[in-house]
Amino acid sequence: MNVGILYSRIRRDEKLLLSELRERGHEVTKVDVRDQQFSLSDAPEGLTDCDVVVDRCLATSRSKYATRFLDHYDVPVVNSAETAALCADKAETSLALEAAGVPTPDTTVAFTTDAALDAIEGYGYPCVLKPVVGSWGRLMAKLDSRSAAEAILEHKATLGHYEHKVFYVQEFVEKPGRDIRVVAADGDPIAGMTRSSDHWLTNAAKGATAEPFEVDDEVADLVARASEAVGGGLLGVDLMETGDGYTIHEVNHTVEFKALDDAVDVDVPAKVVDWLESRVAASDGEGDDQTVEATT
Repeated sequence: MNVGILYSRIRRDEKLLLSELRERGHEVTKVDVRDQQFSLSDAPEGLTDCDVVVDRCLATSRSKYATRFLDHYDVPVVNSAETAALCADKAETSLALEAAGVPTPDTTVAFTTDAALDAIEGYGYPCVLKPVVGSWGRLMAKLDSRSAAEAILEHKATLGHYEHKVFYVQEFVEKPGRDIRVVAADGDPIAGMTRSSDHWLTNAAKGATAEPFEVDDEVADLVARASEAVGGGLLGVDLMETGDGYTIHEVNHTVEFKALDDAVDVDVPAKVVDWLESRVAASDGEGDDQTVEATT
């Protein structure tokens, strides 16, 4: 098959994926989105020859619009533009999870600093203020007092972009020093890991320690439901443990998997390529019964 890779920087994640594809003899079309022009009529050269295109864009804006144009050109893309739009916006993700009955932290969105401060006071301290768009734990704040809340809200209100005028306030979840990342393909878990840190943020990008996590039936069910809620595809589903089970706080549509690949015995890029092959075979009418074997 011919696999297109949309990218703006080739990181280790992309190198792992490219290596696996080439080792299997697949043709790869690399497309640096920084050099492309997406017109209403013509797709960038080479993309229409791809059996599937994998979105690995770093920037949310590029991911959202590039996948939308690929849909317009009828070029198969993972993840879909609809999934990208839902997962790129935390408020949209929260709404999708809630509508699907998937446990997710209680969240309030406000549009002025006064309304946001009222929401924060309603949750009590600590609570969390997040940007609606962002990754790697950037610009997230744990608010421990009214004075801290007032200061951060003022800073956000003075930032230029309209997204900073959308105040996404969330309850603080007392997790046991870790969260859980499960990478899944159309809802089937490939592998899971815990990310542990002394800091309240447990992102791998913030230096958290990754360890293997055995995905049990309860977690697998939640991951499948979260995946379905946002439209499926290759996703990173993030869960936190609470006294009443699990809650899902994020679903990532351009998921990084290098830390997971290092932490587990599963060959993660191989499983990803297995899934891509099954999707292409199914679209050709050759593999309707093929599925990616879940690894738990």
